[in-house]
Amino acid sequence: MIETITKVNDYINGLVWGWPALILLGFVGVLMTCLTKFFQVSHFRHWIKNTIGAIFGDKHVTKHTEDKSISQFQSLCTALAATVGTGNIVGVAGAIAIGGPGAVFWMWLIAFFGMMTNYSENVLGILYRRKNSKGEWCGGAMYYLRDGLGSKKGCKTIGIILATLFSCFCLLASFGIGNMSQVNSMVANVHTAFGVPEIATGIFLFFAVALVILGGLKRIAAMTEKIVPFMVVAYLVGTLIIIVMHITTIPAVFVSIIRGAFNLKSATGGVVGSGIALAMQMGMKRGVFSNEAGLGSSVMVHSSSNVREPIRQGIWGIFEVFADTIVVCTLTALTILSSGAIDLATGQMSTEAAQVGSSSLMSYAFSQTFGKPGAWFIALAILLFAYSTVLGWSHYGATACEYLFGTKSVTVYRVVFVIIVLAGSVMEAQLAWDISDTFNGLMMIPNLIGVLVLSPLVMKCTKNYVDRKIHGKNIKPMLSMFPDIQEEHEKEVLHGAE
Repeated sequence: MIETITKVNDYINGLVWGWPALILLGFVGVLMTCLTKFFQVSHFRHWIKNTIGAIFGDKHVTKHTEDKSISQFQSLCTALAATVGTGNIVGVAGAIAIGGPGAVFWMWLIAFFGMMTNYSENVLGILYRRKNSKGEWCGGAMYYLRDGLGSKKGCKTIGIILATLFSCFCLLASFGIGNMSQVNSMVANVHTAFGVPEIATGIFLFFAVALVILGGLKRIAAMTEKIVPFMVVAYLVGTLIIIVMHITTIPAVFVSIIRGAFNLKSATGGVVGSGIALAMQMGMKRGVFSNEAGLGSSVMVHSSSNVREPIRQGIWGIFEVFADTIVVCTLTALTILSSGAIDLATGQMSTEAAQVGSSSLMSYAFSQTFGKPGAWFIALAILLFAYSTVLGWSHYGATACEYLFGTKSVTVYRVVFVIIVLAGSVMEAQLAWDISDTFNGLMMIPNLIGVLVLSPLVMKCTKNYVDRKIHGKNIKPMLSMFPDIQEEHEKEVLHGAE
């Protein structure tokens, strides 16, 4: 049975993660970057000031709401909880082990353009969101596919079909990337570091996950708001200590990344990495696995924010990709490459590192500096990262389930999701990751089609915001595609509610 599943998955994976899909992913990112006039660069100070800079000075960003929505900071933390996970540790290590140091360059490149893909998804998510029967905001790719793409002449049916397909893929992906692969990494690392049996960790996670997600989005957001800042800061401090201790190797590390990205020969005559195509493919795949730009996933929690301005939530999407890949993944890569785990001349794992395997490269790097406590630290980091990812993805799956089967189905979904935590604790690691890769790709395709078709709307909304907020023009804001919500939000924005 497992062998059959593996074969079928390998075939589908080869199709959805082939070059046509990767080219589409890159093209949409480049297109949105050009249409918004390189917003992530040209308005860098603006989006930094209104994201991380606003956390300490803007009450609208962090204020807890009494209604069913969550704060902008909570939406970011929940989205980061889903993205800053094992992909930042195990995924980056795997990309380097297979694609060589050059994979890091392609990870950076896809993240740079992915910032604007994620931005566009969030803008569309706010423009097309509606409230459900419980008074909760519901938004995501399925809604802008159905109501946005579907509103185009002759596209109503294709919009509904793509929205349904996206929801089905998202529902299944929540059990893969959002559950089994994360749980599998947690139990394996805890077992390696502390000797705790996998099933024991699985049972503990079963209850830890159930206590939070069965309480709904408010409880998930409250938990991620506490976990994410702590775990990210602790992890960054640990990686920076190792990088500083190996600071003399950093120039050689960057040289190996550039050489490997373009398959250039090193000074010693060795070829860095495993070829430009493999480095590019692994960098792009693991980059998307980490930051999820293009999947249409994080927009589902961003759409639950108390924000009124679509662009304000869009720039949180830029920051999300920046923090996840440009910051966290880069520090992971520099830590591994500076630790001696990878031969910078050949791009291959050292003999000692090969013995622990690619999934444990970060643990190896920390152990080289801190000894056994280093391995314990990484095990705990993966535990927190993966746990928060499970919480974030449970909301994505719940949103897809609600779209497909109605509000009442969400409780059933959450119960099934919790049960699958146990399955993930005993599943074969490689198969869990491969299945996650496949459903990621399947989600990506309909979502990117929607973003591509609706790209002129994102460009128009961006221009409207820039003209009003940056150039000071007195023009009507674009806040929603639905007249009733537009009117309501327009009044709130005029009275200072963002």
